[in-house]
Amino acid sequence: MTQTGRVETIFVAPEDSAPMEELDAVEAVEGGLTGDRYLTGRGYYSPFDVCEVTFIEAEAIDDIRDEFDIDLSDGRHRRNVVTRGVDLYDLLKTTFRVGDVEFRGTRPRPPCAHVEDVADEEHVTRALAQRRGGICADVVTEGTIRVGDDIEVVEASPRDVGRSIVDRLRGE
Repeated sequence: MTQTGRVETIFVAPEDSAPMEELDAVEAVEGGLTGDRYLTGRGYYSPFDVCEVTFIEAEAIDDIRDEFDIDLSDGRHRRNVVTRGVDLYDLLKTTFRVGDVEFRGTRPRPPCAHVEDVADEEHVTRALAQRRGGICADVVTEGTIRVGDDIEVVEASPRDVGRSIVDRLRGE
């Protein structure tokens, strides 16, 4: 296993539109993160479009601040886990470990109009576009994730990883 990044920040929100709460650690259980709106079925998109756990790159948040002058570091991006040092799209279709928890990257998490409404700032949806919205992942093995935990790929399909790289190079 090769280290591919680390956890910089963790957020949950108890219900739809509630401010994100920053945590040092959180329990990942079947269905999501303890204390998060989607685990309890109280998210804006519950039960229609649920991601168990959402990840976003700190580098994307930095780029948004620099390009759009919008600071989302307080969690207004509405994602659970902020990472640094890993291209999250490379984790799609892989099993990866964060602390003692294993996740399976399932799909990109594009921005929506609701995130802009909750952030109460214009252009957030546009700022989170172009692969800056992060990814969704399912909990495979339960446990605790903490700020500072390493992110490591446990199992990757060479076919899916290769396809991901080709798509990224094509700008898809």
